Amino acid sequence: MSGPNGEPHAALGPAGRDGGDEDGDGFGEEEYAAINSMLDQISSCLDHLEEKNNHLHACLEELLESNRQTRLEFQQQSEQHSTGADKQGPQPPV
Repeated sequence: MSGPNGEPHAALGPAGRDGGDEDGDGFGEEEYAAINSMLDQISSCLDHLEEKNNHLHACLEELLESNRQTRLEFQQQSEQHSTGADKQGPQPPV
């Protein structure tokens, strides 16, 4: 069975220790370096996702404000048009 990144899981020996470690004290320096490297990559990916999320949020805020302005302008034009038509009275058919 493979892990989340497609690499096979290491077979664990007794008490959850890696079977390939000669000292029997769990993980060696190489394993810790590999884990730290993976954690750094994950952290970098999460930072990148956070930046994209913040950018997307800012874009959506701009779009929302633009839509509000457009709606207000449309309402004002609609009110001016209906007020102007009321003042002129009914128009004879052409």
